[in-house]
Amino acid sequence: LSPPGDSYGVLPRPCRALVLLNPQSGSGRALDDFQAVVQPMLVEADITTTVFVTERAHHAHEKVRDEDLSQWDTLVVMSGDGLLFEVVNGLMERPDWKEAMKKPLCILPGGSGNALAASINYYAGYDHVAKKKLLTNCTFILCKGLYTQMDLVSLSTASGKHFFSFLGFGWGFISDVDIDSEKYRWLGSARFTLGTLQCLAKLRVYQGRLSYLPMATEQGSSPAPRDPRSPVTNGHIPQPVGTDAPGSLPPDSLLVPLGQPVPAHWTVVPEEEFVLVYAIYQSHLGTNLLMAPAARLHDGCIHLFYMKAGISRVTLLKLFLAMSRGTHLDLNCPHLCYVPVRAFRLEPRVAAGIMTVDGEALACEPVQG
Repeated sequence: LSPPGDSYGVLPRPCRALVLLNPQSGSGRALDDFQAVVQPMLVEADITTTVFVTERAHHAHEKVRDEDLSQWDTLVVMSGDGLLFEVVNGLMERPDWKEAMKKPLCILPGGSGNALAASINYYAGYDHVAKKKLLTNCTFILCKGLYTQMDLVSLSTASGKHFFSFLGFGWGFISDVDIDSEKYRWLGSARFTLGTLQCLAKLRVYQGRLSYLPMATEQGSSPAPRDPRSPVTNGHIPQPVGTDAPGSLPPDSLLVPLGQPVPAHWTVVPEEEFVLVYAIYQSHLGTNLLMAPAARLHDGCIHLFYMKAGISRVTLLKLFLAMSRGTHLDLNCPHLCYVPVRAFRLEPRVAAGIMTVDGEALACEPVQG
């Protein structure tokens, strides 16, 4: 189920869990589902819960940033991927982030996207399921109490924003679907199907330059060897030189500042017109989208997909239908390119279209990770 060398920790029994729950996520059933499906299983497994119900955006971010975490053995997020994004970035803002990031995190699907939950279900070797069955499987994984490392990707933007991302960065078609379909949240995961059809109707092309450091060519860059115990593995936030104070974040060893050209050993994509660019680090982009079947939690790899302009709507729809089974690359579509990378940079020619990180909208600007 996992690459050799992945070590597992085990949650203590009895176990104390802080559950961060967004009652508005998905179609608004998270609290009911927690009480009906999750709680009885946790009681059996000797896991006691403190439930923190979020009341606004950034509420969970502030909670985990400022809270004494020593009173809990694990942090459980019952929501979509957006709440986990808040939690991860809140933890990374703590002065003791190195310790805080060792606290096991659990995702229970309570949103409409649930990409990480679907990915973990896939890594655990379970059948492809959705809704209550996926929730039951993920709760069962929590009850078993095994945990392991997960890669994070450090993203920085031209305007100076920094994020830690666990799922993916997107620009173009997929991000448009994600954000345009927000108004159909009440549909649950069906919102993405409707959004896909709407975005197909007005298929847009985006202009920009995409560059990347392929997985294979590390010789020229002599990156630091990967520390298997390090909680953050896929590159780090750039800091001003000399900020090695306790608690400061490690430097982005593979990246040069966004204002400078990419290093010579990077690859620059010759095409500059795209329908989409998506850098994903987990297997699933949504419950029904197996985008990177080769991905694993802790593979040190960014799975970079880009789709060149000129693809027909029919072909694009065929690719998305195939993606539900993870067979889209078998179609050998010349417009769809996939490359495993260690780092990437995207420089839009003009600020057009929506960028997303872990499903959350960003302003369109140069970004690297």
